[in-house]
Amino acid sequence: MRSARIRSLLLFLAAAPILAGCGRKITVPNPDAVASPGMVEEGIASWYGHPYHGRRTASGETYDMEKLTAAHRTLPFGTQVRVESLANHKSVEVRINDRGPSSMDRLIDLSRAAARRLDMIGPGTARVRLAVLTVLENARGNYYAVQVGAFQDKKRAERLRHDMEKQFGSAKLVAMAGKPILWRVLVGRISNMEAADELARRIRKESRDKAGTAFIVRLD
Repeated sequence: MRSARIRSLLLFLAAAPILAGCGRKITVPNPDAVASPGMVEEGIASWYGHPYHGRRTASGETYDMEKLTAAHRTLPFGTQVRVESLANHKSVEVRINDRGPSSMDRLIDLSRAAARRLDMIGPGTARVRLAVLTVLENARGNYYAVQVGAFQDKKRAERLRHDMEKQFGSAKLVAMAGKPILWRVLVGRISNMEAADELARRIRKESRDKAGTAFIVRLD
């Protein structure tokens, strides 16, 4: 058990330079449970309002920009997190009910109400510290994939999916609700966060000409 924990920690430390290069820092107190109370991340927060207000989120809920919610790429739906602005030290507690941001250099997308609490409506973004407070028990584990692109044109998405499948073994399209619909290209189905990070690094190294970005997302 101890050796497994040490291996997990070493894998995490090996990934740290890449995460730091994206302006993102993660502290995991328990290497065996990445999405767990006490996990801390630092990075850039953005916020979203119109035209997403009233649309369906990735969790199936209707997005209400006046509620304290947020989008995150890997935390399970229902996770409660505290988000603190590192500029003014104001904080807000939000519930994860959507997937995003689509920009690799951003950590979390806040609702307008949450962004207002941090005084970041005007600037649009802010550097923040995110601390996980609670995670639903039945949401732990699950699977991850690597997102390599998102397109309005389904044919472009399908071409990239086909290329990724030939090179990395498995890839699929997932529709993101909206007007217009965005077609996300996801590679792999992995139960281990460290293995998913290794796949993302491999894609970034070997397919820069095809995949504009490569970041880990939770498969819901």
